[in-house]
Amino acid sequence: MDLLMPLRRLLKASADPANPSAEELDAFFHRIRTIAVVGLSRDPEKTARRVPSYLAVKGYDVIAVNPKAGRILGRDAFATLADVDTHLDLVVVFRPSAVAGAFVTQAFERPDAPAIWLQEKIFAEAEIQAARAAGRFCVQDLCTYKVHRAVFT
Repeated sequence: MDLLMPLRRLLKASADPANPSAEELDAFFHRIRTIAVVGLSRDPEKTARRVPSYLAVKGYDVIAVNPKAGRILGRDAFATLADVDTHLDLVVVFRPSAVAGAFVTQAFERPDAPAIWLQEKIFAEAEIQAARAAGRFCVQDLCTYKVHRAVFT
């Protein structure tokens, strides 16, 4: 029995065939701890709040990047990704494709070299391709919640 089959199905549904493999995603979620979420919403009804909340409940250290928020999920929010002074394993982007590329570039420029993840239906083709060419772990058009559930169920 292939325990990664649910994850393989998610990958097949993604519009980006260059995303990491099911095996790579499985290993990735077992090794990361600190996640910055660009666009983490103040609205508890939005996906950009529910997904990071889920990840926080699952034990990840979730850091909000939202210039319009003072505190989210009981923690101080940061106005920009550059303001986050903690080592990051992953930067998740919940911003429209039209502006996502700028956040991919900001994440790529960080000295801690975090992985970069664009949620479902979010793309930054040129910036993701450049980050991948430089050896960075990058995902686009996949939901971290769905992938996490596929890995851990």
